[in-house]
Amino acid sequence: MILQAGIDVLLSNHYQWKTQRIGLVTNNAAKTITGISSRQALIENNFNIVKLFSPEHGLAVTGADGTFIHDGYDALTGLPIISLYGKKLQPDAEDLQDIELFLFDIPDVGARFYTYLWTLSYILEAAAKWQIPIIITDRPNPISGKLDLAEGPILQHSCASFIGRWAMPIRHSCTLGELAQYFNCNLQINAPLTVIPIKNYDRNTYQTDWGLAFEPTSPAIQNFEAALCYAGTALLEATNISEGRGTPYSFFAAGAPWMQSEKIAMLMNKLFANILQMVPTQFTPSSSKYAGEICNGIELKIFNREKFHPVFMGLVLIKIVKDLHAQQFKWQHYVTHVNPDGSHHLDKLLGIPNSENLFEKNLDAFIDYINPILQIHEQWEETILPFLLY
Repeated sequence: MILQAGIDVLLSNHYQWKTQRIGLVTNNAAKTITGISSRQALIENNFNIVKLFSPEHGLAVTGADGTFIHDGYDALTGLPIISLYGKKLQPDAEDLQDIELFLFDIPDVGARFYTYLWTLSYILEAAAKWQIPIIITDRPNPISGKLDLAEGPILQHSCASFIGRWAMPIRHSCTLGELAQYFNCNLQINAPLTVIPIKNYDRNTYQTDWGLAFEPTSPAIQNFEAALCYAGTALLEATNISEGRGTPYSFFAAGAPWMQSEKIAMLMNKLFANILQMVPTQFTPSSSKYAGEICNGIELKIFNREKFHPVFMGLVLIKIVKDLHAQQFKWQHYVTHVNPDGSHHLDKLLGIPNSENLFEKNLDAFIDYINPILQIHEQWEETILPFLLY
């Protein structure tokens, strides 16, 4: 049976509300099963879309990570675009004067600090505040909905930010529709929420099982490999190690001009035997860290997705690089539109305070410490179970 995302289910049925004035929250990554832009397909099917709202990276999904996105007009539909990663993160009263219903259709990659989830959270709050119905056309989690692969830490309130507003693990193994139901109920947001479920979805499957091409969800998530590794390799943002931005290896590679890539690969391959292989390589980023410089690095190849825990891997990788390069390794700020001074980025990513201090332990003590805070899948499954759709 062919998997149909919520948008495809929506388009194949008749809904009386399609004539209402609809504000569509979307971007270019949101396509139908036939590869047509969701917004184009909706308009062609006589849905009364009157305004578009775009998340980080903009409607075109080309904006660099963390950069201010301006309002504008959509070349495809001619509709006005309100940026929710610019002057504001949430629609205001003026934006909603002519809106009777929110429709949300954006793909996710399954990690807490991927910001599309938090744009959805602000839409939920706006829907509740102004009592505007919100309909989510759900999409599958590309790195699977296997709850035994969920990884912590659970976000602590003191580390809340736009890359993690509310308590949940880093790898959540859910769809955005499921998370929306959870937050709407658990936090008593009480938005008038409806989720249009995915048809023929097995939550144990990965994007590579669906027979569909991977649609890049942001400039640095261009393929399945990047999505699979992202929950761990994004932690490199808080360091002076390149996460491969500006190269074909974005988020499934790591490197720096000073890195001993062969030694790091050997140590990591020994620790993660039969799960992954790190292959020494060189790359020259065209942007971001070390732009124009040759970096000695490693490329990640995942052999066993069922035993691959990206957060654990990412933390251990940082620890080993730091230990081997005591003089060269540095923690660094990560400046974005929502975090202008870039401070405490690792705390915001991990969701635990003073996280840099953990790396002062020796490797064995470090692993012993992080294991319990990462292995939260049983706790998370019990918490999220009432809100699962698949």
